Amino acid sequence: MGIPTPDGSPVDAPAVPVFFLSDSTGISAETMGNALLIQFPELRFERRLIPFITTVEEARKVVATLDAAMDGPITPLAFSTTAVTEIRDELHRSRCPLIDFFDLHMTKVEAILGHEGQRVAARLHGLGDVKRYNARMAAVEYAIEHDDGQSMRALDKADVILIAPSRCGKTPTTMYLALQHGIFVANYPLVDEDFDTNELPKPIRHLRDRCFGITTTPARLSQVRHERRANSRYASLEQCTFELRRAETLYRIHKIPSINSSAKSVEEMSTVILQSRSPQPAA
Repeated sequence: MGIPTPDGSPVDAPAVPVFFLSDSTGISAETMGNALLIQFPELRFERRLIPFITTVEEARKVVATLDAAMDGPITPLAFSTTAVTEIRDELHRSRCPLIDFFDLHMTKVEAILGHEGQRVAARLHGLGDVKRYNARMAAVEYAIEHDDGQSMRALDKADVILIAPSRCGKTPTTMYLALQHGIFVANYPLVDEDFDTNELPKPIRHLRDRCFGITTTPARLSQVRHERRANSRYASLEQCTFELRRAETLYRIHKIPSINSSAKSVEEMSTVILQSRSPQPAA
């Protein structure tokens, strides 16, 4: 047996082929499928996304791909969120085990609601809700303009202002909140001069109630910074420790909620941030 990998599986263990099938982008299939696969850390997976399966002919080609994978040494697995009945029926002709999320849940939802669903492709990520789509695009534009303190214009329009030392994960969290939730997010980097005082930086001082802090571990921050500026003071463990300690002091003094990004995904962090903005039930 080979040397174990970080996930606990031996390096010479064959990976399980996994397919994510969708009539749209495949984000839903990947999200739900990976939520299940993560429960099997001892296994390795070789993932492949097949999006935009919009015709029966395309579905037949996918079936051929799945059946070819069945001839390999490891039985593959497929997750599907396709909605159109004819396409779903075609995919089910494959010999490959198929987890059909739409089939598993739609019939039950229809029974509860007492109405038959339309079973139309690409409803979740399409342009069906134009108002919501436009709001998300406006939020993305705002996030790009206000990334890493590039612009102070219209800062008071931000729903959330993420603050943290450089390379703590502000930008990906900002973009996820904008794209997925239509939240106007600015992010502001804490730099050396901000650590000389216990006051918040002047541009965001009057917006404290919209601020949310991000922190991480010194070792993780140093590692990330070394990838950008190797062997620099900026990336040194000593500097990273100092900046994180001062940032956490600012969060504490000004009662700014914060989260440690070192062991959390962007999705998890975004959920915590959104929850912090929601009105809390009365005690």
